[in-house]
Amino acid sequence: MRVNILLECTETKERIYLTSKNKRNNPDRIELKKYSPKARKRMLFREVKK
Repeated sequence: MRVNILLECTETKERIYLTSKNKRNNPDRIELKKYSPKARKRMLFREVKK
């Protein structure tokens, strides 16, 4: 079962990425390195509740 999730930057607190994940394979919150336009570099983004 795939669900949509929102990713928030750990430092700048911006929520700009929307992606999906499989709840059965990844029950924990996921962390991805994505580009942050505010910081103008790749930062760690964590899954947050909508």
